[in-house]
Amino acid sequence: MSAVEKRALSVVREDESTLLVRCAGAWRLSDGIPSLEAVEQQLGERPPQRVRFETESLAQWDSGFLTFLGRLLSLCEKKGVDVDRRGLPGGARRLLELSEVVPEKVEARAHEIQASILVRIGTATLSKRDALLAMLGFLGELARGFFRLMTGRARFRSSDLFLFVQQAGAEALPIVSLISFLVGLILAFVGAVQLRQFGASIYVANLVAIAMVREMGAMMTAIVMAGRTGASYAAQLGSMKVTQEIDALSTMGISPLDFLVLPRMIALALMMPLLCLYSDLLGIIGGAAVGLGMLDLSMTAYARQTLASVDGTDLVGGVFKAMVYGVLIAFAGCLRGMQSGNSSMAVGEATTSAVVTSIVLIISACGVFAVVFYILGI
Repeated sequence: MSAVEKRALSVVREDESTLLVRCAGAWRLSDGIPSLEAVEQQLGERPPQRVRFETESLAQWDSGFLTFLGRLLSLCEKKGVDVDRRGLPGGARRLLELSEVVPEKVEARAHEIQASILVRIGTATLSKRDALLAMLGFLGELARGFFRLMTGRARFRSSDLFLFVQQAGAEALPIVSLISFLVGLILAFVGAVQLRQFGASIYVANLVAIAMVREMGAMMTAIVMAGRTGASYAAQLGSMKVTQEIDALSTMGISPLDFLVLPRMIALALMMPLLCLYSDLLGIIGGAAVGLGMLDLSMTAYARQTLASVDGTDLVGGVFKAMVYGVLIAFAGCLRGMQSGNSSMAVGEATTSAVVTSIVLIISACGVFAVVFYILGI
């Protein structure tokens, strides 16, 4: 950097009543803000009547120069010293005047308040209560939307429904295939290590089939769809909220819940049972890969043992769980998307919250199903 470009600051006395502040070179925020120690020393020893500036050699400046001037002006105001701004660049003078048009409010800055533990608990409780009430309110609106759908009064485009069916169905097959095959393979491998010790390797087929059909097929598919489709729903609706598309629908007299939420929920509720059946098949194939490759079982014996271990009740129960999980995923994704704030950060937070809420609802529903099925003897 040349000598002309280097930042320079000098403070000299022109006479007994005037303090001259010379600014030269390039003043950039990246180079830091100079200290006011020299100015404070001059104002402290023999306070002048005024301070003026000389900036003819000033090359470049940015907000760092304005920050320095702001601090200098505040210091002079405290000392009761007048400031002659005529020597400053015109742009700097206008920006300083603009910043002084509306003075900062005393209460504008946030102050840290040390709340007691009871206050924090109460605040958190009220926040959770409000979130629960908002969720129940959305659930009520959704019930009304389904009633309008049953009576033929819900307004949405059939093309949107087919698009969501494709996105939640065919386009999800690759990731569901990979996860389901690996889950079945892992279950078979873990079971093989233990069952082979007792000469019961053939029961690996029972283990994989029952686990996939009853629980793992529906649950793993639901978790994959929560991260893939539920997050997508929240991001889409949150972006629409930011761009005021949802407000535009309301202005035109179209219910955003009918037009945006219902087709997404119907599509996911329809596709989840099919994806669950596909996941069950891929998981059993993954288990067969271990049985045939590691345990030297024949394909005929493995298939016969698999068919004997599961029945129609297990299959119907797993498919029913998958449908419920699909409804919960769509509910969580659409809820968080409709609750999103009007900023890009809020959309990201809504997407994250949708995934977390979906997984919590899925695990909770799985526990409820386990208890209910046990009571029913299924």
